[in-house]
Amino acid sequence: MKWPLMGETITLGDRLKMAYFSLTAKKFTFGEKIKQFEKEWSDWLGAKHSLYVSSGSTANFLLVAALKEYYGLKNGDKVLVPACTWMTNVAPIIQLGLEPIFCDINFENFSFDIQDAIKIRKNHDIKMIFVTHLLGFSADNETLQGIFPDAYIIDDVCESHGCTDSTGIKRGANSLGATFSFYFGHHMSTIEGGMVSTNNTELYDLMKLKRSHGMARESINFENYAKKYPNIDKQFLFVTDGYNFRNHEICAVLGSSQLKRLDNMIAIRNKNHKLFTEIIDNSPNLFYNIENPKTISSFCFPFICKSNKIMLAMKEIFTKYGIEYRPIVSGNLLTQPFLKDYKIETNKLETAASILHTHGVYIGNNHFVTTSDMKFLNNVVGEINEKFR
Repeated sequence: MKWPLMGETITLGDRLKMAYFSLTAKKFTFGEKIKQFEKEWSDWLGAKHSLYVSSGSTANFLLVAALKEYYGLKNGDKVLVPACTWMTNVAPIIQLGLEPIFCDINFENFSFDIQDAIKIRKNHDIKMIFVTHLLGFSADNETLQGIFPDAYIIDDVCESHGCTDSTGIKRGANSLGATFSFYFGHHMSTIEGGMVSTNNTELYDLMKLKRSHGMARESINFENYAKKYPNIDKQFLFVTDGYNFRNHEICAVLGSSQLKRLDNMIAIRNKNHKLFTEIIDNSPNLFYNIENPKTISSFCFPFICKSNKIMLAMKEIFTKYGIEYRPIVSGNLLTQPFLKDYKIETNKLETAASILHTHGVYIGNNHFVTTSDMKFLNNVVGEINEKFR
């Protein structure tokens, strides 16, 4: 591919740090490097606590499982989710016995359609909202909290590291719980891996337990648990259900190394996105307008075409020039077989999620994309324009 979705982010410096660790370390499983990376991530984000886990997906599952236990949510309690998100935002809700309620999205920040959310409030008792900050765009948590004042709001910032609210505070910094992914294709990589951050110390402690099988020795209250259950050997004392969602030391070494470059990588992505929006604005006959908000931490270049015919033509031209592309996340997630029994709660005849599904395609944006690349993309879009004059 001449324009891949993502280049290899692991530098020679990263490799040397991992190699040195591999040659000198006495412990490769969960240890001090993970604790160091967690502290560095919390400092960068502005949150009190962070837990490094095996993926962004397990971060989602861990957070939802802990919240269900911590707040005493019952099977069947309803969780508001967007109709366009990644599958592992919705799967944990179903797997943990909760009920997802699907809301349509909007094309301003690819998050909840506010009018549909207001309609849902009238018909459903929403206990929790799982917000996705999709494609680097910051969702409107504040309006959602106003609509659902009693709902617990959590954030998936999976592919949007560093996007902010309107005051410049990073999404996830003030969150009850926020998840991030360090998969290869995202802003920074630890090969595989994810993080869950929170400002709630009790919730953090519960997630620490659940990350490691539910063992009491992971808790900041370990000795209290040991005294409470004196007839059980405290080294194998299980006080909640749990999993093995731990990551390992080498990936944490890589995470600490990449985190030092994250702000610079975000700045390049956002510079590229500004040029992208100018390209889109010059072709109003082809595309829905894409905003360039100050709150963005751009993940990709999303093209929302004004017809399926335009999208298919774009795919042909992208293939011709070696430009790798993907559908915009899931499009309408409810078209997937595993969600066939669900529907979007809306009165609209045509949902934005459905338009995204049939008219949307994205290509990669990252810190490897240059000004020259953006000029090339402008010429490619010009060629598409010629086809539809």
